[in-house]
Amino acid sequence: MTAVAADSPRRSRGRPGYDLESVLRAAVEVFNERGYDGASMEHLSKRLGIAKSAIYHHVSGKEELLRMALDRALDGWSEAAERARELDAPAIVRLEMLVRGTVAVLETQLPYVTLLLRVRGNTDVERAALARRRSFDKLVASLVEEAERDGDVRADVDPKVTARLLFGMINSIVEWYRSDGRAAAPVPLADAVCAIAFDGLRVRK
Repeated sequence: MTAVAADSPRRSRGRPGYDLESVLRAAVEVFNERGYDGASMEHLSKRLGIAKSAIYHHVSGKEELLRMALDRALDGWSEAAERARELDAPAIVRLEMLVRGTVAVLETQLPYVTLLLRVRGNTDVERAALARRRSFDKLVASLVEEAERDGDVRADVDPKVTARLLFGMINSIVEWYRSDGRAAAPVPLADAVCAIAFDGLRVRK
């Protein structure tokens, strides 16, 4: 369950037309544009066109909004990781499933993932988010190592380097990907990522 869903009873509070989801969405826009440290509740109130007091009907402040936004992205990654863990398949298959799941989260939650990838650990909320990211990174590295032991991934590259390069490529998508609502691309984004990544990683048999 995401943080927003957990707080859903509060959506009926506040000015009509500005429920918690609307406030959160606007906050993420402002954070991404100005940086979290450079954004204020005043900026958010101007973006929404309401008084700051109306925003406080929903949240205690911008730190709570940051936590909810980061959890939105991290919960998606955690769900993708859990599906990969539970799959009864070779490590290379689970790794590809994890890549596809991560790309799917990026596509559907682009502003939230963008914000997550820009945090630097300057607050308790950011540090907690980075700790969750590190646990995700460890899973990726462990899958690469297992796939290497299985003989499915080339062994001439350090598994930790492979993991960082693989997800560095995925994370860079936030800098250029935009979903404009047009018809789907001829090759889905996850297919393109997997074709480029795994064609280079797999051992030729």
